[in-house]
Amino acid sequence: MIIAIDGPAGAGKSTIARAAAAALGYTYIDTGALYRGIGVSVMALGIDTKDKAAVAACLPVPIDTTDAIRTPEAARASAEVAQIPGVRAYLLEIQRGMARREANCILDGRDIGTVVLPDADIKIYLTADPEERAHRRWEEQKAKGITDPYEKVLA
Repeated sequence: MIIAIDGPAGAGKSTIARAAAAALGYTYIDTGALYRGIGVSVMALGIDTKDKAAVAACLPVPIDTTDAIRTPEAARASAEVAQIPGVRAYLLEIQRGMARREANCILDGRDIGTVVLPDADIKIYLTADPEERAHRRWEEQKAKGITDPYEKVLA
C-alpha cells in the first residue's frame, strides 16, 4: 500500500508520515530530503543553485545524504533547485521507483498525491493554520541554533 501525504511547509507532513510509518511498519520516504540532497550536491560542485541551465546540465548527480541536508543552506538550495523542471523530472522518476520497490510505504512532500503518485492507495492533504506552521518552523530553527524571532518566521 502506498500512502501519500501532501500539504504546505510546516503543516506536520513529515512528523505524521514518520509516526505512521513506524506504527504501521511501513517504509518512510522523505522526498524533501531528495531535493535537499540535490541542492547540497550541486553546491558542492560549485554550481549556483539559481543557475537553472547549469543545475539541469549536471544531472544525474549523486544525491547527498549526509547531515548537510538539514542545514538552512540546504533548505534554501532545495527551494531553488525544486523550481527547475529538469530536477523535478529527475526526482519524479526516482520517487516513483522507490514507491514501486516498496510493498508498503509512506511518502510526504509537495505534489506527492497529485503529480508524483496520483494513483496512491491513500492520499492525505495535511494543513495547519499559519500561526501553527510558523511556530513549528520557529521551534525547528531554534533547535538548529537559528535565532530569528517568531514574528520573522511568521512573516
